[in-house]
Amino acid sequence: MKKRVSMLLMLVAALMLALAGCGAKEDKSSGSAPAEDGGSGKKVYKVGTEATFAPFESIDDKGNIVGIDVDILQAIADEMNFEVEWQNIGWEPVFQTIKNGETDIGASGITITEERKQSFDFTEPYYESQLLIVVKENSKIKSLAELKDKKVSVQINATGHLAAKKLQGDASTNIMAFENQPVAIQEMLNGNVDAAIGDNAVVYEYIKAHPDQKLKVIEDDAFDKEYYGFMVQKGNKELLNLLNEGLQKIKDNGKLKEITGSDFK
Repeated sequence: MKKRVSMLLMLVAALMLALAGCGAKEDKSSGSAPAEDGGSGKKVYKVGTEATFAPFESIDDKGNIVGIDVDILQAIADEMNFEVEWQNIGWEPVFQTIKNGETDIGASGITITEERKQSFDFTEPYYESQLLIVVKENSKIKSLAELKDKKVSVQINATGHLAAKKLQGDASTNIMAFENQPVAIQEMLNGNVDAAIGDNAVVYEYIKAHPDQKLKVIEDDAFDKEYYGFMVQKGNKELLNLLNEGLQKIKDNGKLKEITGSDFK
């Protein structure tokens, strides 16, 4: 009798171990992006940004990422019933982490270009922008053409960088590329370059924040109009459609105009 009881206990123990093993495997296989918020049950999408691009994204006094992009994505999330988790990772990593699947959405005042569309998918545009030239107040420079042989500072791999290379050539040693736009402008103020090139909203926000720095802005029709969009991994149609549907809703209900101050359709 004792022998039978012992064998039965051994069988029960073996069965329990087998079930535990199955449970461990199941937990390990779960956890694919996007994650779900434990409290709300909503999907949570990771957003990569470079938060020195005010007014689109910057860090406030409490260490929070704030700005136009933050408000637009939050408005879309509210409409489409999901949540976003912002990560300040730097300009170049915004692109790399989307490719690697480490983040779900790129949001950093990203201009939609044909070259970028080969590697990523973009939402419909939500903002129209244009490049500007920034120089010292006493500079004699008046146009983009005059920068042909001048030293220029830009944000690396941003559209200002592309415009400078288009003007001077890809191998030009007169182009100085930096991680963010404020540094590019500061290099010009330090006298290391003759001019900086950057997006209009960001340039004007910089001037607003630094009224003591004597700067002059030059507009030139040689710069093309640019359009910002949110970026996702190539082929992620589910997320792209979700963002586009939410974006259309906030265009229709006036929320986008309220956030940007622009009647962009």
